[in-house]
Amino acid sequence: MTGVLFLGILFACSIAQADDLVVYSPHVVQGQSEFEFRGDVIQDSSAAVNNTSNYQVSVAHAFNSWWRPELYLAEYRHTPGAGQQSQGYEFENVFQLAPTGEYWADAGFLASYHHAPGGQPDDVEFGPLFERRDRRLVNVLNLIWEKQVGAAATKEYAFRAAYSLRYQWKAALQPGFETYLRPHDHAYQAGPVVYGEIASREGNELEYSTGVVLGMNRDAPDATWLLRMEYEFF
Repeated sequence: MTGVLFLGILFACSIAQADDLVVYSPHVVQGQSEFEFRGDVIQDSSAAVNNTSNYQVSVAHAFNSWWRPELYLAEYRHTPGAGQQSQGYEFENVFQLAPTGEYWADAGFLASYHHAPGGQPDDVEFGPLFERRDRRLVNVLNLIWEKQVGAAATKEYAFRAAYSLRYQWKAALQPGFETYLRPHDHAYQAGPVVYGEIASREGNELEYSTGVVLGMNRDAPDATWLLRMEYEFF
């Protein structure tokens, strides 16, 4: 019984954070502000991780046409038996590297610093972001590296990749799918996601995406349900 519990704890530690289960666009819209909520809930045959949930609340503002900083005001995880625990705070930056449409694919760069609670190592994340639109198809690819920093930090770099494809059928309803590869955790997930945008006359916009990514191997959760909502305004 102790061995099963120990394996469950190890598995829970490798579960993706909420910011691991999102595909970042490289686009920055000057003067735009946003409030964002992200959450996910895990369903798994292991009682140690079943019903584990993550959620984040953040604010962002694009000060110019190429830089959008974002501050995560709340990051929490709820695990079976342990209840709700703070995951710290994060300062994230997206840099758009060239004007939209100038090259074959639009490119950007993600750089963030995460402060962990309870004396745990902080970490930094960085990597390129790509987006290409072919008529109504939108392809987005992220290649992200993560490195712990601080006295108790490991020397390893953890790599993850995220990809999304969606069809812009209607602004409010865009079917697609997402894929997440986390070799460091031996976890691979993919599944259907629906996206949408609802704009007001003032130019403000509510964006959402929701879906489920399924585990493609034994070390990944069986299913992770996703919900993201973002209100953008000027």
